[in-house]
Amino acid sequence: MSAALMHGALAPAPPLPWTRLWHNSQAVVVSVALHSAVVAFLVLGWSMEQSLPEPAPSTLKTRLVMLPVEMPAAPPAPEPLPVVAPAPVVEAKPEVVKPKVDPQLQARKLEQAALARKRVEEQRQAQVEQQKAAQVEVQRQRALAEASEQQARVAADNARRAQQAAAASDVRQYLPISKQAPDYPQRALDKGIEGDCTVEYSVTPQGKVDNPKVVGNCHPAFIRPSLVAAATFRYQPRLIDGQAVTVPGVRNTFHYKIQ
Repeated sequence: MSAALMHGALAPAPPLPWTRLWHNSQAVVVSVALHSAVVAFLVLGWSMEQSLPEPAPSTLKTRLVMLPVEMPAAPPAPEPLPVVAPAPVVEAKPEVVKPKVDPQLQARKLEQAALARKRVEEQRQAQVEQQKAAQVEVQRQRALAEASEQQARVAADNARRAQQAAAASDVRQYLPISKQAPDYPQRALDKGIEGDCTVEYSVTPQGKVDNPKVVGNCHPAFIRPSLVAAATFRYQPRLIDGQAVTVPGVRNTFHYKIQ
């Protein structure tokens, strides 16, 4: 009870209105000052970062140094090992027991070997004789062939000579006595036509031309004068055993050329 009274007696008086306004204004001023200081610090730091120069890049220089290469020392030559001669080895030779040979069997084998050698020698001699006989037969056949060829050549030469003699005899036997050239056709002459015309006919025993006809290619303008001219030919008759005969298949070619 007494404590309560004492506390109530010591309590301060309530503040006045102007004192409260003063405290509020001080708080506002302090807050504004702090904000201004923060803004100024940020602006100043940003400008300092822009104005600072960029740091130069650092370079590292190196240098190549060649050191001499030391050749490795040759290894020492190995010492030769002492040569130890091998101990001689003595092989024990087995005792060779020679079989007993039957004299009769040995003689029979020798006789068979001699017969075999004789047979081989006879076969070889027979082959040699056959080869010689074959060579002789080949030479004989070749000689016969050469003789046949020679005879054939001689016969052919004789036949050719006989044919030539007969042909010469035939020519002498029906030699032309008179031949008259045909008249050049005026139509062919005006047109400048040239060519050949062959006439075939038979020579009679009287030496006249019989059955003349044109063979082969002949221009139509040259047919009539060629036949007319051939009909006027006269020949010496061909004689066989003293008798005049007809000679068929005689041909004469007229060449019409403008000169």
